[in-house]
Amino acid sequence: MLRGVSQCSSEAKAMVSLDESGIEVNREIVCSAIWESREEWRLAFLAFKLGEKWGCTDEKACYLMIWILGDHRKFNIAWCLIRDMHTHRFKMDTRRAMLIMIDRYASANDPCKAIRTFHIMETFRLTPDQEAFHTVLKALCKYGNIEEAEEFMFVNKKLFPLETEGFNIILNAWCNASLDVFEAKRVWREMSRCCITPDATSYTLMISCFSKVGNLFDSLRLYDEMKKRSWIIGLEVYNSLIYVLTQENCFEEALKILEKMKGLGLQPDSTTYNSMIHPLCEAKRFEEARNILTTMMQENLIPTMETYHAFLKSAGFEGTLEVLNRMKKAGLGPTGDTFLIILGKFFELEQPDHALKVFVEMKQYEIVPNSSHYSVLVQGLAVCGWLIKAREFYTEMRSNGFLEDPKLKKLLKEPVRCSVHEGKGRVQRVDRDERANHRKDRSMRCTNHTHQSRKKKKSI
Repeated sequence: MLRGVSQCSSEAKAMVSLDESGIEVNREIVCSAIWESREEWRLAFLAFKLGEKWGCTDEKACYLMIWILGDHRKFNIAWCLIRDMHTHRFKMDTRRAMLIMIDRYASANDPCKAIRTFHIMETFRLTPDQEAFHTVLKALCKYGNIEEAEEFMFVNKKLFPLETEGFNIILNAWCNASLDVFEAKRVWREMSRCCITPDATSYTLMISCFSKVGNLFDSLRLYDEMKKRSWIIGLEVYNSLIYVLTQENCFEEALKILEKMKGLGLQPDSTTYNSMIHPLCEAKRFEEARNILTTMMQENLIPTMETYHAFLKSAGFEGTLEVLNRMKKAGLGPTGDTFLIILGKFFELEQPDHALKVFVEMKQYEIVPNSSHYSVLVQGLAVCGWLIKAREFYTEMRSNGFLEDPKLKKLLKEPVRCSVHEGKGRVQRVDRDERANHRKDRSMRCTNHTHQSRKKKKSI
């Protein structure tokens, strides 16, 4: 109904049409209509106005509307709504609305305005407290502005003294969101320089970071330090240790950690077993990975999407189809991301024929290819030398309404090296010939350069 009246020439006419429709309006309906229309802010705003007319716009409706306006970068309208909340709706919490604006500015990659919003809270008779300060740090880090978050923390250290929680927010961003071990170690040293004592959370973050990059030594070193401090070691630390031990070919030690967890009364979760399955599949130790999967299911733990994706990354074509069927039976997809993993894998293995079969198979699982699928497919086919087929799918991609991709277009302009039916062997021969010609040309250039150098010496 909202979509129908949105075609009216003015907001007033749209409201009249809604009134004449006889629709019953209450707070729940208004909030639901706003959220369901979040992809089109005008429709959401129309639902909000309808609720306002009938006196059904509570705090929740206002917060939803501010979030949607911010998400569509309609910040001026959002600010008008906040001022209205502050001036005319005294019982409403303007503070939360400001925190939403901080988050939306950060998501729009505008850290300066996110920080400015924090500083103008006093204009609305609000005190920028520790919670608001941490909200800014988390929002900036969440959307990739980690350097700005760290600078903001140090600039405001007189009002908000440096403490462990603030550093942990920065540390979490480098350890998880960005996975930059160099920056994580720098922040760790900065904590020491500022006389800030790391807590169990700090250690957990660093161990997680070290484990992800395969640094077994530092993972175990920090784990030993936690034990010396008599801290209670949580499941996340043990999961990280299990992952890095398995990844670094210490599977038996990983199993010992698993048994130690159970002895301490910690119940392993899906992440615990995925931490072994993933590196085992990467190392092509499928038998051991399947044994862990069996143990996982015996303990009434349901395999997750990550579990199946781990097996998919290393499975052959028939194995891939089998895993896809298992995922469907388990009600865990497959999703669009699942097929991106499979397509990328087969192109990396230079098996474009299997990639094409999988692309066709997507329809059997009711997955509609998006621009990412077409990009991976077209680029993979072109790189493997299947330019004719790549051009066909690029044409299909454009006919389905997807935007033109300049990089793909440039890639498809290269001369056809082999036909679709010539297969992988022909592609490899062409590549070898090209490399041989390249070496020959390079050798000739080197020879010419040597002759020229000798001539120059003689002339000197």
